[in-house]
Amino acid sequence: MTPTHLHLLLNHVPVLGTAFGLLLLAWGVWRKSAELKKAALGTFTILAVLVIPVYLSGEPAEDGVKGLPGVSLPMLEQHEEVAAYAFFGCLVTGALAAAGLVRWRGARPLPTWFVTLMLGASLAVGILMAWTASEGGQVRHSEIRPQSAQVPMTEVKDRD
Repeated sequence: MTPTHLHLLLNHVPVLGTAFGLLLLAWGVWRKSAELKKAALGTFTILAVLVIPVYLSGEPAEDGVKGLPGVSLPMLEQHEEVAAYAFFGCLVTGALAAAGLVRWRGARPLPTWFVTLMLGASLAVGILMAWTASEGGQVRHSEIRPQSAQVPMTEVKDRD
């Protein structure tokens, strides 16, 4: 398995995990369930740990794709820049979640202000993760680049 393949496999975890945690937290608020809210905080805590290998595998993955046909170096740099924000945001959200789990452990309910803070933080991280994923996809996939010129395929002539 190449570093690029590893990065492509791992990068789905924080993107989908953040969306899952946000939905779980929102569902917990809607259901007024302390257990669901704390499960969401646990999700964000775990994601903060899992995002580390994703981020660290980015540089070796970049080295593996430079020079390949269809790879956009400006898009690669943009992906790297946005990924740094998403990484930092995920770490901060995970640290807040872990602190909340420790501070309000046991049967103590999470205060509304903290749940609101976590909803905002997880929404922001979710947006950053989606943006990072979109930028990463555009590195090699010209068909999803916003200003890409669509080059028509040339017809292949039958060889008789």
